[in-house]
Amino acid sequence: MRFLNSLDLRQKLAAVLASVLLVGLAAAAISCGGGSNVMTTGMGTVVVTLSDPPSCAAPTAGAAAVPAGGTAAPAGTFSSVFVTIRSIQAHISAAADANSDGWQELAPQLVSAPVQADLLHLPANGQCLLEQLGSTSLPAGDYQQIRLILVANAVPSGPVPSTNACSSLGNIFNCVVDTTGTHTLDLSSEANTGLKIPPGQVMGGPIHVAAGQSVDLNIDFNTCASIIKEGNGNFRLKPTLTAGVVSANTTGISGQIVDNVTSQPIAGAVVTLQFADMSGTDRIAMQELTDSNGHFGFCPLTLPVGAVPDVVVDAITSSGTAYDVTVVFNVTAGTNLGAVPLVAETPATAGASTGPGTIQGAITAINGTTGASIDATVSALQTVTVSSTSHTFTVPLFPTSNSSIQVNSGTSCATGSPAGAFCGSYTLVVPASNPNVGTISAGKVTFTAPASGDVLYTVEADATNPTSNAAICSPASQTTSKDSTNMPLKVTPGATTNAARIDFSGCS
Repeated sequence: MRFLNSLDLRQKLAAVLASVLLVGLAAAAISCGGGSNVMTTGMGTVVVTLSDPPSCAAPTAGAAAVPAGGTAAPAGTFSSVFVTIRSIQAHISAAADANSDGWQELAPQLVSAPVQADLLHLPANGQCLLEQLGSTSLPAGDYQQIRLILVANAVPSGPVPSTNACSSLGNIFNCVVDTTGTHTLDLSSEANTGLKIPPGQVMGGPIHVAAGQSVDLNIDFNTCASIIKEGNGNFRLKPTLTAGVVSANTTGISGQIVDNVTSQPIAGAVVTLQFADMSGTDRIAMQELTDSNGHFGFCPLTLPVGAVPDVVVDAITSSGTAYDVTVVFNVTAGTNLGAVPLVAETPATAGASTGPGTIQGAITAINGTTGASIDATVSALQTVTVSSTSHTFTVPLFPTSNSSIQVNSGTSCATGSPAGAFCGSYTLVVPASNPNVGTISAGKVTFTAPASGDVLYTVEADATNPTSNAAICSPASQTTSKDSTNMPLKVTPGATTNAARIDFSGCS
């Protein structure tokens, strides 16, 4: 299944934002005395919208044709993902829990008229926002965290949407649609108490609502990183959410993805915006697919204060030809990158594969001598050197990757696994070439051809509790740069490489 490798964005993105906000927060502590729960007098207004660039959407029957000479994209995973939202709330305290007083409704219209949104379909009017969820006046202040509450998949105890795309399943209000039909999207208990967007996932710091002023708040629902296919075939929502203030005057980041030889557009290329975390590794914060003309545009753009993202993109065609990763470093808001070239895989010999490479591996989990059930999010990392400085970034995965997995008693363990451990396996389908690197100088992008030599990867796995967003195991994140024979993890076109097993322990 195609779930883009967001890592575990709940933790990784929090680290990214912490690193780019550290200086700003220190300054705020000096100038403001370090207070965290700031509410002032007067009332302000919040307008709430929802977005999600649909990077794992299957093409629709009415999708635009690929231009002559252009490159077609492969099919995505889902045609629709429906969630039904009945409340959005904010709190001035970063420490507030589900039972704390002081939560403020940001879109009270939802309480009496819940909205069912299809997270994979932008409106036909060309706007980049899925839904305007509502607006309200509320006490001025700095709001530290946000939560969404969904309508439960049960006999309704309150208002429901006037139309329900999941109605064929009965009293189900959250569902996914793929080529086999409509399926329930199971919810965790936190869907009823509130899907939290904690301070680390609020872009740019607290939402500042000034007296007499209006602020536009956008919530980005990363669908492709939020759905886990369970061992029994069911789909479960484990949401990856970010939020931030947007402005009609804020320009985004845009460009066109093309073949470096033919200059023809590449449809369905996966384009990501990435920020370095505190370890220096680029993590995916936003992602989308190019349109039929190869164009992309990140809109709305909610960037952390002082952050300058890198653009990382790759693609695979419907015929199976893979393209290298192209990465452009230090892309500021308002930049139109123009034509961004991707380099197709070059066969090692005449007639050899031009397809991607595959990394397969096993993950085990144990607590003492007893097997432990965990969710594991697995990512592929590559490293390049620019001006004598190494940069590690996250590689967008190709279709058929299985990167969000369950480790439990239902999966058999390979010989040599820790005694008593529970096991799971992953598949990462990736470019089998070294990256094409772009740097910006005086407003011009210059690209350096992919380096020759072995194509080396690092695999990273993050362990979380299956019923919450909490880290689990000690440590909760592990990497390997070795294959199963303890040699460097090398990927070749059309071949499968077995990565060294990753063993989690202390998984309480």
